[in-house]
Amino acid sequence: MANSILEMQAITKTFPGVKALQDVSMSVQRGEIHAICGENGAGKSTLMKVLSGVYPHGTYDGSILFDGDEVQFGSINDSEAKGIVIIHQELALVPYLSIAENIFLGNERSRRGLIDWNVANSEAVALLARVGLDELPVTPVGQLGVGKQQLVEIAKALSKEVKLLILDEPTAALNDNDSEHLLGLLRQLKAQGMTSIMISHKLNEIAEIADTTTIIRDGRTVETLDMVADEVTQERIIRGMVGRDLGHRFPPHESHIGEEVLRIEEWTVHHPTDPDRIVVDGANLTVRAGEIVGLAGLMGAGRTELAMSVFGRSYGSHITGKVFLHGKEIRVATVSEAIKHGIAYATEDRKKYGLNLIEDIRTNISAANLSKVSRGGWVNSNEEIKVAESFRQSMNIKAPTVLALSGKLSGGNQQKVVLSKWLYTDPQVLILDEPTRGIDVGAKYEIYTLINRLAEEGRAVLVISSELPELLGICNRIYTLSAGRITGVLPKEQATQENLMELMTKEKDQVR
Repeated sequence: MANSILEMQAITKTFPGVKALQDVSMSVQRGEIHAICGENGAGKSTLMKVLSGVYPHGTYDGSILFDGDEVQFGSINDSEAKGIVIIHQELALVPYLSIAENIFLGNERSRRGLIDWNVANSEAVALLARVGLDELPVTPVGQLGVGKQQLVEIAKALSKEVKLLILDEPTAALNDNDSEHLLGLLRQLKAQGMTSIMISHKLNEIAEIADTTTIIRDGRTVETLDMVADEVTQERIIRGMVGRDLGHRFPPHESHIGEEVLRIEEWTVHHPTDPDRIVVDGANLTVRAGEIVGLAGLMGAGRTELAMSVFGRSYGSHITGKVFLHGKEIRVATVSEAIKHGIAYATEDRKKYGLNLIEDIRTNISAANLSKVSRGGWVNSNEEIKVAESFRQSMNIKAPTVLALSGKLSGGNQQKVVLSKWLYTDPQVLILDEPTRGIDVGAKYEIYTLINRLAEEGRAVLVISSELPELLGICNRIYTLSAGRITGVLPKEQATQENLMELMTKEKDQVR
């Protein structure tokens, strides 16, 4: 096309035993925001790594035209020299270096072999202003939140005179305010003539910001949609991604709720390094057998802190209150005690706390209950493989073998490994913290099906989620938290996004 800045033609990329991309073609118009959608493992990130030179020319088939010329990148430095900059989901910043040092890392402002810090800092100030970040350039990046770090990454890209900015899941780890700020920045850059490609699982954001959307499924291009002219809905994108109508976002589930399993009474948690600060204040909560209970709250409300403190006091100090299991008070002063009593906690950060990414599936699944496959201090590897293989099949973990590295799996399959690890402990109470964060709609449906299955087995399930539609879609009851206090509990039939948000935003003096 006459106004296209990028043409990727018949891109095919093969790994040993796997064809990740097959004849993928796409065109990006100058000055647009172009979204790429697809399920985990569809080939989105692989395509962008081909484009940016992470996978160099010669390791794939097909051709790339940029700015009207055919390009053959041998490295990421080659693509950046042409003005193509990619920001990966895992931010590549050095926490101990300053903002300015990170922005110009590898691209230092120097004179006669020495870095000119006056120039570096003054240029950093200008770049930070451009992305809307009001921070001193000498501030260590590690002192910034994830949202601000994302903006530093964009400032770093702008310092390289970027023509095409690629963002891989830019809002996956951001709260609503930071996400909205980032999307607003992309609009500003578009107004200035910048072209962007955004990979995202958040279909509402794509519908809000994208001019064009290319859908990839199973390593092939399915279609490219004009988001305005075609009046594209989220349901339309989902149909292209998964190859079928989901009908409903959430699988059908008939609840059979039994007796109370877990009860928390007057649970109070203080901040681990600031004992005068109360993070969870007198929380009371119950979960029954076969019941899926939601926990809703804004960022900082204390949801994760409540869950982690109950799970063996993994968080907090000066913790008071009582925990009851089947009506009997239990002691959960350590993680091992919590596991022994049948409480499991699947963390919101599976890559940092949930999995050992450099170990295989087998090792991760057995990790929380190693004694079950050990004798005399030695792990029975055959038994460990047998257990892991049974979970690989029952949980539909898409991997050729249980010896595959967990870090190589898609987000949805990593989450299934986390759930398998905790199911191997045979828990009575399963606390799931953001169980579908960073995974696509098809994988979400599978996770919801697994959660329903856990409830049908008579387990008590507590789900923490920042997505209110998710809680409304799968939970029997929903508790709300605001500023560390439980402000209400609503049955599914009475709960709406509006009344949940009202409870989630109650001020402290309104709670009691």
